[in-house]
Amino acid sequence: MERILNYIGGDLVDPQSGKYLENIEPATGKVYGEIPDSAQQDVELAVQAAEEAFLAWSKTSREERSRYMLRIADLIDDNLEMLAMAEAKDNGKPVKLARSVDIPRASANMRFFATAILHESTEAHQTDGEALNVTTRSPLGVVACISPWTLPLYLFTWKIAPALASGNTVVAKPSEITPMTAFIFSKLCKEAGLPDGVLNIVHGLGSKVGQAIVEHPKTKAISFTGGTQTGKKIASTAASQFKKLSLELGGKNPNIIFADADFEKALKTSVHSSFANQGQICLCGSRIFIERSIYNKFKEAFVSKTKELRIGSPYASDTQVGALVSKQHMEKVLSYIDLATKEGGALLAGGQRVVLDGEFAEGYYVQPTVFEGLSQECRTNSEEIFGPVVTLQPFDTEEEVIAMANATDYGLSATVWTSHLDRANRVSAALHSGIVWVNCWLFRDLRTPFGGVKHSGMGREGGWDALNFFTEKKNICVKL
Repeated sequence: MERILNYIGGDLVDPQSGKYLENIEPATGKVYGEIPDSAQQDVELAVQAAEEAFLAWSKTSREERSRYMLRIADLIDDNLEMLAMAEAKDNGKPVKLARSVDIPRASANMRFFATAILHESTEAHQTDGEALNVTTRSPLGVVACISPWTLPLYLFTWKIAPALASGNTVVAKPSEITPMTAFIFSKLCKEAGLPDGVLNIVHGLGSKVGQAIVEHPKTKAISFTGGTQTGKKIASTAASQFKKLSLELGGKNPNIIFADADFEKALKTSVHSSFANQGQICLCGSRIFIERSIYNKFKEAFVSKTKELRIGSPYASDTQVGALVSKQHMEKVLSYIDLATKEGGALLAGGQRVVLDGEFAEGYYVQPTVFEGLSQECRTNSEEIFGPVVTLQPFDTEEEVIAMANATDYGLSATVWTSHLDRANRVSAALHSGIVWVNCWLFRDLRTPFGGVKHSGMGREGGWDALNFFTEKKNICVKL
């Protein structure tokens, strides 16, 4: 049994209560470790440690902060295989996905923000020769970073890196469902010599640990990625304390395929964008809109490719679809598949739980599932399922598909497939999404802003937006 510990004040420590939660391996459905069942007392210790470390860390030079972070990035790279295996065991995703995407992106996050702070500039405004206005940015203090189970280390570092780079100290909470790589990360921070208290990681339930972090009067900003309902609760709690908020929430993302698109590229990428990480990425394209003239051709090819996807153990080299993250989540996904049938959907592929042989027989596997014939207003097409379930819908005109794409409360991302630049620009401008990919999916430049509109969140992460979020502007006016 692997026991995870909290990381507070530079030490790996048990929770104050001495209580632990079970950590379950999705691939087998069996308990393989324990995580701290932390509570308010643990959060209080973490905030105290962060507050004590803030003055020295905020005054540490940019070059020195950068060096610490680059050491951590190097250690992530040095331990890539161990981290990838831990991510697959904790999350259920294929280890080759963790090896090629999750862990490399975690080190890239640390490197990007470690070097970005070396190239910041200060604004200055001369006022008709009478005064000089200088605008500076300073760290906020103790900030909170709460990350989800979808891409555990990838999104954990995506928040922590800009916060630390900006001179803040951090109290972080990883998902209790996938805590292992955050625990390993704490060990790497110790190995890199990160000063005590600069980063504190408290494990446990969102209702106890997350809520205590959000409510604490000394956390100055909250960066959260997760479900929309949890985001609403965080926003209502933080608003009365006037805390800065960055919320990256759910999505019900449209994938729009025009007849003039490169058919093979659109097909290949659409299969990937539908079922990558078992459909458990907030950016997956779960509503596929296909121009009517190619609808039947695309449907037949897409369904055929979907049925060819290999479902199996996360550790097998040929696995393309691994286990869902938990039994509870698997049951939720299966309930939506049942709902889609009741709503009148025609099942084209999948729709069943998969039982593997041997030690993986109790794992949480679900077939990639495709429906057609559902109304735009039904729950299947308007609520976030967050699993390997997609719907196909035909359209006739640009105006029609834009209206269909915008018909949900979400607005995180969208994908457009067309060979006409003018159409790409028109449709992209009309879509109510924070991110639009044209003829690609999940292509990320770390300098660009990331986030959604409507119920998909508020604020932006990435690049200068992230660094600006974790700092406070101050204008100094000097009379000449």
